[in-house]
Amino acid sequence: MDPFQESIPSPELAWHPRPKFRDRVWLHVLLLLLTVLTTTTVGVGHYLGYRADLPAGAPMLSPRLIAGGLWYSVTIILILGSHELGHYLACRYYDVDASLPFFLPFPSIFGTLGAVIRIREPIPKKAMLFDIGIAGPLAGFAVAVPAMFIGMAMSRVTPVHPDSMGLPLGDPLLIKLAAKVFWGTLPTGYDIDLHPMAFAAWFGMLATVWNLFPAGQLDGGHISYSLLGRKAWMVTLATLAATLVLIYFCVVWIGLAVMITGMTIVFGPHHPPVIDEDVPLDNVRIGLAAVALVIFVVSFTPAPFPNFALIGR
Repeated sequence: MDPFQESIPSPELAWHPRPKFRDRVWLHVLLLLLTVLTTTTVGVGHYLGYRADLPAGAPMLSPRLIAGGLWYSVTIILILGSHELGHYLACRYYDVDASLPFFLPFPSIFGTLGAVIRIREPIPKKAMLFDIGIAGPLAGFAVAVPAMFIGMAMSRVTPVHPDSMGLPLGDPLLIKLAAKVFWGTLPTGYDIDLHPMAFAAWFGMLATVWNLFPAGQLDGGHISYSLLGRKAWMVTLATLAATLVLIYFCVVWIGLAVMITGMTIVFGPHHPPVIDEDVPLDNVRIGLAAVALVIFVVSFTPAPFPNFALIGR
């Protein structure tokens, strides 16, 4: 026996798998806390608009107003967090390395740009890709629906004032259903003043729709590729064309059009392949894809902010 042989490790002993699911937890917690701050601040503003009976000049830092802001903040974080945890837990199930959710604080009408996870390795099989892609929208929608109905029950019917400073919102089918259940047919000159929880659910549904567009690396793009394989690139290009048309209904779709265009330029129109690209999905997953389509339809509105439409100007 070679005396040096024992000092050379065999390939089996020398190779070690790369550790997975390692995160800088402090960063995720910090971003979550900052998002709580920005969404609570925005929520206070929505609560002030909702509670017209509050005295003018009420202090912004009163416990009552902060608690009112939490109606919006907690709801939107639960919806966005459930969406991303759906992806994350599916990745854990399939041992696909992924990060914890990154919440994105942003001082805007929503207080956040949403939340994301980072998938750090290729997804090898079609069923895995489909399950990881659809888990987020299903989980987020499961939280948004009860939040919408609870929030709608706490909303108020108020007269519409011509000089109102409120921002009109487009109503998806699900919101119209919830409004009909609790408030019936509104008299002329009246509208529903959404409770902050209902507004958070409205934003959560908008984020779900955004992710379900069947293009690129969006959740809908993963679902589309899982169903159609190589032909999914045609759906991506058709989706890009559709977003350009939607800009005329509301300029908010510019953001989605830019995102899809950027993904198409950087990664190309084709989805990254999996090893079983030509193997069809089973009937259960095809059924879940139909559920995702229903979620898209009942959550979609072409003009989320009607005042920002280009048509008619």
